[in-house]
This record gives sequence, C-alpha cells and structure tokens, in this order.
Amino acid sequence: MTEPAHIRNFAIIAHIDHGKSTLADRMIQRCGGLTDREMREQVLDSMEIERERGITIKAQTVRLNYAAKDGQQYQLNLMDTPGHVDFTYEVSRSLAACEGSLLLVDSSQGVEAQTLANVYQALDADHEIVIALNKTDLPAAEPDRVAQQIEDVIGLGASDALLVSGKTGDGIDELFEAIVEKLPPPEGDADAPLKALLVDSWYDPYLGVVILVRVNDGFLRKGQRIKMMAAGTEHTVEQVGVFTPKRTDVGQLGPGEVGFITAGIKEVADTHVGDTITETRRPTEAPLPGFKPSVPVVFSGLFPVDTADYERLRESLAKLRLNDASFEYEPETSAALGFGFRCGFLGLLHLEIIQERLEREFDLELITTAPSVVYNIHLTDGRTIELHNPADLPDPVHIDTIEEPWISATIMVPDEYLGGVLKLCEERRGEQVDLTYSGTRAVVVYRLPLNEVVFDFYDRLKSVSRGYASFDYQIEEYAAGDLVKMAILVNGEPVDALSTIAHRENVESRGRTMCEKLKELIPRQLFKIPIQAAIGGKVIARETISALRKDVLSKCYGGDVSRKRKLLEKQKAGKKRMRQFGKVEIPQEAFIEVLRTDAG
Repeated sequence: MTEPAHIRNFAIIAHIDHGKSTLADRMIQRCGGLTDREMREQVLDSMEIERERGITIKAQTVRLNYAAKDGQQYQLNLMDTPGHVDFTYEVSRSLAACEGSLLLVDSSQGVEAQTLANVYQALDADHEIVIALNKTDLPAAEPDRVAQQIEDVIGLGASDALLVSGKTGDGIDELFEAIVEKLPPPEGDADAPLKALLVDSWYDPYLGVVILVRVNDGFLRKGQRIKMMAAGTEHTVEQVGVFTPKRTDVGQLGPGEVGFITAGIKEVADTHVGDTITETRRPTEAPLPGFKPSVPVVFSGLFPVDTADYERLRESLAKLRLNDASFEYEPETSAALGFGFRCGFLGLLHLEIIQERLEREFDLELITTAPSVVYNIHLTDGRTIELHNPADLPDPVHIDTIEEPWISATIMVPDEYLGGVLKLCEERRGEQVDLTYSGTRAVVVYRLPLNEVVFDFYDRLKSVSRGYASFDYQIEEYAAGDLVKMAILVNGEPVDALSTIAHRENVESRGRTMCEKLKELIPRQLFKIPIQAAIGGKVIARETISALRKDVLSKCYGGDVSRKRKLLEKQKAGKKRMRQFGKVEIPQEAFIEVLRTDAG
C-alpha cells in the first residue's frame, strides 16, 4: 500500500482537440505502463468511435508509478476527461475523485469556450491547477500570447505555465515534477470505517458490472461484504484491481487510491454513480456528497427501419444503457413509424454517438425523429406536466402556459466573424448578456432558448465563423413563451413523427421549408397529394404534388369526340375516389431526409 502522502490524483481538462489523450499516451509511455510494442495512439480511448472521431466520450483512468528526481516513488492516478459540452457530466465525476487538475491549453489556438467551462468546474471542486501549454512543437505555437490570454480570460497566473508537446514528449519530465510538487496529496484515515466514492460503472460481458472507485477512508479488500448506501444493496467483493492501463489485480485499495472492483453485479442500474460504498459490518456514519444526477435535455424517437428489428433494438438499448447511465429510454408508438423508443440525451452529439453505436455495434438500421426538448405545460386545471414528445401536446384549450428551457451560452469567436455570430443569435431569439474582448477574440454571453439550439445552431455557428467559434452552454431556467405545435398533414392525414413545437414567429418559415422538402421526397401518385403545415385548424403552408396522368385516350383512334370525353370523365371520377381512399406511403428515406434537413 502507498502512503497517501505519495499519491497524487489529477484530471486532465481541456477543450476538444487540445491534445488530452495524446498527452496521456506520452505520460503512460514515460512511466512504463505499456511497452513500445503495446503502445498505440489514444490508448485510453477504448471505443472504436472515439478513435475514429478523435474525441473522448468516456472518462478513463490509469495508475502511473513515477520515480521523482529525489528518488521517491509516487503513485499518480490520471483521469483523461472528455472535452465536448455534451459530456461535461463525465468531467464533473472525474473531478470529484481528484484533488488537482492539469489544465491543458493548445499553444496555437489558445483559450476556448470549453476550456473556461472546465476550469470553472475544477475551481468549484477546490482543485489546485497546474497549467500546461501543449503543441509547442508546432510552427504556429505562440506560448507567450496564450499564457497572457489565460491570465486575461481565466484569471489564473500563467507565468510558470509548462511548455509540453504530447506528440514529441518534450517537457513531460518537468510536467511530472510539477504535478508532484504543486498538487496536494489526498487526505484519508486508514483506521476509519470504509468510505469510497463510486465514480463510474460499466458492463463487462465476462465480469458483470465493473465499478470504478476512489477510496477516501479505510480499505477495500477481496472477499469483503460491502454496502451501497444510496441503493441499499449488499455485495461481496470478488476482484480488486487498478488500470495501468492494463487491468491489474491488487490485494487491496487504501485511502486516496483509485481502482476498480467487481462483485457479481448484473445491472449497472444498481450502481448509482456518486453513491458511497461502505462495509456491511462496520459502516461509515455519513455518506459522501455524491454528484447531481445527469438530466437528459434533448429527446428524440428511435425507430427501426424494419419493424421486425424492434426486439433487437430493445435489447441493444438495454446493453448501451449498461455502459452509459446518462442515457434514458421508454417505449413509444407512432402511426407513421410503428413501434420504437423515446430516448433522452445530454445533447445532440450524445444523440449522434448513441445512434452511431446502435448502427455499428448492433447492426441496426434506424430512423431518428426530430430532436425536441422538455417543455413544462401548465394546464388550466392547475396541474403541470412534462412534455417530451410534441405529438402528445394536450388540446390548446386546456393549456394555460408552455414553458421552455433557456440556456446561458458562451461563444468565443475571432473579431472578424463577430457580426455573423450576433446576427445568428438574434435570429434564434437570443438576448445578449455580455460582450468582452481578449486580444482579437470576442467572448459573447447570450441567453438562448434550447429549442432553437438543438436544431442546426451548431452547424450554422461553424459556417458563419469558418469553424473558428467555440461554444459552451449551461441550462439556466424555464420561461414561458408563445409556443405552438405545428402538425404536418399529407393528403389530410397528420404525420405524428414530423410534429414539432416552435415559436409563433418562426413557425411559418419552418413549416414552409418542411413542406417544400417533402414535395421533393414523396413520389408522385395517380392522384394529387396536398402537403400542409398547420397550427390547430389553420393551414400556414401548403405544397401540392401533382398527379401522374395515364393517357387513357391512346387506344382511341378517331371516332366521336363524346367517346373521348366519356373516357376522361371516367378517369376523373376514378381519381376523385382514389384521393378519398388512397393511402400515401411516405418512404423511409423521405423521413430521414426531412428530419435531417430540419435538424441541420
């Protein structure tokens, strides 16, 4: 067992693409965690999708044994965290298990919106922070300018910021020394009853649920009877180990150490993230504070293209839920798409990742309905209900007010693109809160309705700023708005999967766009098909797909004109009857396309 004085627990925090995972690779290599033959890029990004997109989705942990210059051996527990706004929940969990943070800033790009958000999270957790400027080997690197920017924007002293390169390994030794000297050791009492924080859990097909723990007091040993304080369940520890990053068994975990345990648990749902683990015989008195549970903010329907795949989709979602506690789902049916599931996500990237994992790992073909946010509906009888699916909106007669979620968005953008960004935020019903400058970059804070952000805001922001803007948001409050439900009718029949809730100002243009798109996508029939967007009984946009016309006169050579007229009258009557009873099948591709257009 390592003395707590020789342990350092720290998280690497940074904006997306500032090189967290690459730096972690160099640190593992320097401490001999893996041989050169076992080493590969982004070694901590275990999912194929993480490696392909070059992003971290799940926070990973690794134990490094570092021999300091004074000859003392130190145990360093490193947490590699995600940088994307949708996964800040993963970051907050990692920070709770550490005493310090390594703030990594790209020395060519400087401070970005997510850098700010993650630093504030670390400061809220009372962390000591070591600042490192990464990518100093690049010709475009400007460490002096970026160090000044850190002082101006974040307010942290960056005069002693370390210069490192995750790619070449330069400055790694100095970085290790700074971590050992500046970050505080964990505090813990080895003689007190066991008190450990459940940081994360995931499902392993061979071992069952694997639990990542940070021990605060006491010891965790194999064969021990443990109790989850929030869940109230008891288990026997079967295996205790650490990641080096290879899975390595150890005899026990003591105060300040981070590692994993298995205890034959079948459901990840039984292991609440943030729960306190204690011993059954000698329990601790008070549990640890834990974390706020993650709350889904974006909801979308997932339906199998082939209805026979419904059971497979159910099983696949259950397996994914085992590995991702922040994702929720419940069954729902749609007249247009059949049986499927209504799923809750932390954001649009989270939705995209889950959808891609279902298609790749479980070989499913899916249709995703338009993403929508959670609305609070205040009814005239005094009740309040939460609305996840626009198709379920009660009759407007019974609605008193509809409240929608608003966010506080921080956008950092070079000065020359500021005008386009401000215009975009104004179009999306934004209210400017603050505008400050750091060198040639503007930091804009806006209040925006989340409903306007989940559609195509991020894509539009990237295009108006040529990809230079960075964006971060927090949910602030619910506020009443003039919101209406827009239904899409095809041949007079409402298509529930295309219903959306929008602000009265924007609903007409959105309706027009959807009708135009559907006109291109739905194949022509032998009768005229009207496509309408409607609010209640009022049609606000309409397009008509003209009928295919069969030439009924082709066999009619010469003869009396009345014969031709009779054939045409007969065709006309047939078309009228067809329109009355004809069913318009909307092809699956049309659904996918129109929803994709609507979602950006």
